[in-house]
Amino acid sequence: MPTCLVTGGAGFLGSHLCDELLRRGNRVICVDNFETGVLTNIAHIRVPEFRHLHADIIEPLHVDEPVDFVYHFASPASPIDYLRLPLHTLKVGAYGTHHALGLAKRHRARFVLASTSEVYGDPQVHPQPESYWGHVNPIGPRGVYDEAKRYAEALTMAYHRQQGVDTAIVRIFNTYGPRMRPNDGRAIPTFLRQALQGRPLTVFGDGAQTRSFCYVSDLVDGVIRLAESGYHAPVNIGNPSEFTLLELARTVIEVTGSSSEIVHEALPTDDPRVRRPDISLAHDLLRWEPTVELREGLALTIESMGAERLVGGGAA
Repeated sequence: MPTCLVTGGAGFLGSHLCDELLRRGNRVICVDNFETGVLTNIAHIRVPEFRHLHADIIEPLHVDEPVDFVYHFASPASPIDYLRLPLHTLKVGAYGTHHALGLAKRHRARFVLASTSEVYGDPQVHPQPESYWGHVNPIGPRGVYDEAKRYAEALTMAYHRQQGVDTAIVRIFNTYGPRMRPNDGRAIPTFLRQALQGRPLTVFGDGAQTRSFCYVSDLVDGVIRLAESGYHAPVNIGNPSEFTLLELARTVIEVTGSSSEIVHEALPTDDPRVRRPDISLAHDLLRWEPTVELREGLALTIESMGAERLVGGGAA
């Protein structure tokens, strides 16, 4: 039975990854310090094949059993979190990635870095292929997250080239689904919370900026396929269906049956104008493509999270 260690395993993406790895017959070690992850995301897992370590990956981590895969998913990921925790975000990208790679080296494990489409910044190439180097403002407020992930990618490739670590890099595009925190500042949980409360949906700028939203089960499937592929260079995993934020707001209102109106607020600094993955590589290499379309995913999110949790605003 392979053993998979997941840093950030109590977070939104990490907890779904833990669930799926267990479902596929793996043993899972979840590492989290609950800075942004929450215990309720993993409280339902009550099997002997699951182990939780309460630890901060910015400190050295030693595991006293064999490890076959290291999935490094620890990091504040929403604007509210990384703007609140700028130094910690940079430390997780630097020290945390260094420690996770060191652990993978010691155990001769396959290492998977959860990178992000934010490495492309406000892109001048559209859609974004893995070969695009990005257009990022390193000193802007978003730079603490963007550059932490770009550095993590560089560190991962250095470990691969110099230390011979078996590494992979997944560039994750906007992902949504159950367990997203209603107040984390990202578009879908924010719009769902506002719509279910009957409050105005707040769209930044004129709402013409675009995003591509991938349902979490599709994302996790792509990540595991990459982990099992033996491929080392970055791979985009995301849904290429592109929506303006105004279209997303209107879709949320329709799906929830809300009477909410749409209001506009000032555009945040360095907010990307467009975002859409080129998934040609994932399709050819991994035989992967998303299967859940936006309306279905929104309905599943509402059903799974429950209106009471969204309206109540509790961590999820």
